[in-house]
Amino acid sequence: MIPRPHAMKFLPPAALLGLALSLPAAAQGTSYASIERGRYLVKAGDCAACHTDDGGRPFAGGRAIGTPFGTIYSTNITPDRATGIGQWSEPNFFRAMHYGIRRDGKHLYPAFPYPWFTKLSRDDVAAIKTYLDTLQPVRQWNKPPELPWPLSVREAVAAWNAMNFHPGNYRIDPDKSAQWNRGAYLVEGAGHCGACHTPSNFLGASKEGKRLQGNDYGDSWFAPGLTSNLKDGLGSWSAEDIVAFLKTGSNAKTAAAGPMAQVVKDSTQYLSDADLDAIAAYLKDIPATSSEGNRGVNSPDDAAVSRGEALYADNCTGCHMENGAGLPQVFPSLTGNSAVQASRADSVTHVILAGAKIPATSGKPTGLSMPAFNHKLNDDEIADLVSYIRNAWGNHASPTSAAEVAKVRKTVEHGGG
Repeated sequence: MIPRPHAMKFLPPAALLGLALSLPAAAQGTSYASIERGRYLVKAGDCAACHTDDGGRPFAGGRAIGTPFGTIYSTNITPDRATGIGQWSEPNFFRAMHYGIRRDGKHLYPAFPYPWFTKLSRDDVAAIKTYLDTLQPVRQWNKPPELPWPLSVREAVAAWNAMNFHPGNYRIDPDKSAQWNRGAYLVEGAGHCGACHTPSNFLGASKEGKRLQGNDYGDSWFAPGLTSNLKDGLGSWSAEDIVAFLKTGSNAKTAAAGPMAQVVKDSTQYLSDADLDAIAAYLKDIPATSSEGNRGVNSPDDAAVSRGEALYADNCTGCHMENGAGLPQVFPSLTGNSAVQASRADSVTHVILAGAKIPATSGKPTGLSMPAFNHKLNDDEIADLVSYIRNAWGNHASPTSAAEVAKVRKTVEHGGG
């Protein structure tokens, strides 16, 4: 058995009656405990992030999800009977989550993370459906994907599944603790962390043997590795650092930005302390990779370092200090920062161009912001600044170029920030 997310609260009979009367028809007769368990798992899976469009109704779909092959739009998962999942039975929903098959028997595209959700237990999937059935139904038709032939033919996904998909519930490792197994279940299942943090092959599937080693995410972000690498992973982080980051959006090492800030805001801040501790225990047990170290990493030339240092002094020291250490619990440190030293400079370049906002969480409600420099610094200047930051104060990572900055700038200026 996978340990439960948290202890459920009990409601007095009158409150339970009021809850039952307020539920949509699809959710009548369900228990409060099952609904709350599903609500928690929907938060853990960050379902709202994909299934809610900007300015749209919650869980009504329509959000554009870019892939290397075209654009896919998320679907309506409210209990509307015509456009949502109101007519889906629990077995229909389980088949979608576990095998990537819709109610009508057609394949879902793996932009929906069923390769991870397949690990969820049947009881947890049923609880998720129970909670979704309590949502307000929204009448919003799903948008067809914008994919070239033959990818536009859903039957093509069957071939992709045959090569890349391995369905099956999470299997407990008897040699590990219950806490470790709970963390593995959340990271590898509901949290589907590998969808962003594991490199993909040319078919868009996670690379075997590269699990959680960092990955390009979207057009201008790089999800850093979650292994025990010291330079570009979590090797220098304590379990407490991981918990603080997931709970509040920042810690003594760094602060969340871009897509990860949204994950903290909408998902991980709501996880129980026990589950955050379990995730930390699991991640801290992932070994460093054989690529750890500075071998093969180029250094910026002396002229670029000099220019970058001057730009840093003029634009960055007010918050991040001359030594790059920032201010504890206020402005993140740039020294030993895994996002700064990632194998690609896209994320730090994006933050400098577009600015960033630390997510406002219950633990840290302020949500401090960093200003954008895209109108102040040109591509050459940002390339020098980024290259300096990635190699100052003991950091060591490949420099970036004006051409690479220009690619990120294009994404930022077209609303990809």
